[in-house]
Amino acid sequence: MSTIIEDGRLVLFQGDSITDAGRSWQDDSNLGQGYAMMVAAWFSALYPDKTGRFINRGVAGNRVKDLRARWQQDCLALRPDWVSIMIGINDTWRRYDSSDPTPVEAFESNYRAILESTRHNVNARLILCEPFLLPVPEDRARWRVDLDPKIDTVRRMAREFKGILVPLDGIFAHAAARREPAFWAPDGVHPTPAGHALIAQSWLRAVQAL
Repeated sequence: MSTIIEDGRLVLFQGDSITDAGRSWQDDSNLGQGYAMMVAAWFSALYPDKTGRFINRGVAGNRVKDLRARWQQDCLALRPDWVSIMIGINDTWRRYDSSDPTPVEAFESNYRAILESTRHNVNARLILCEPFLLPVPEDRARWRVDLDPKIDTVRRMAREFKGILVPLDGIFAHAAARREPAFWAPDGVHPTPAGHALIAQSWLRAVQAL
């Protein structure tokens, strides 16, 4: 088994609470208790001959506009070689709990600005993790009308910017056919430890060398 992530590279995780997962804001070696920590741990175990660093700058509650607002400080200034982004579920959630929607056009505009600034300023490789949703509780099913176009946007951005797509929505749907949705994410959004492990496993598979 090998990976396309080269030796000595800096990998930056970005996103919302799913990425944040209780990380330390004072200590970059503390990646939180979620998939970012699991990825870094498993990467080191799978490829002990490789050196490199993993940094987590996920922020709970963020939408794509928040990511854009802090992109200079929390991405470009770090000069990463790889940038992994998972964003979008709060852009949908705020429509339903706060009557504060993010139109898909605004979502795409902000997402595109983030990717263009990354490409032009640091030329980092991109790993785009699509947002996902499970139908638990039952009212989550009606969120699909808002989220699905945003998932399509992330998929198109991955093609356009030659990024690596981690198709998490489909991955979680498949997993929920094997075990009830709440096993993976009890509120349909925030993963259990098993859910975080599923993300980490999927991420690592996405960066395996062919």
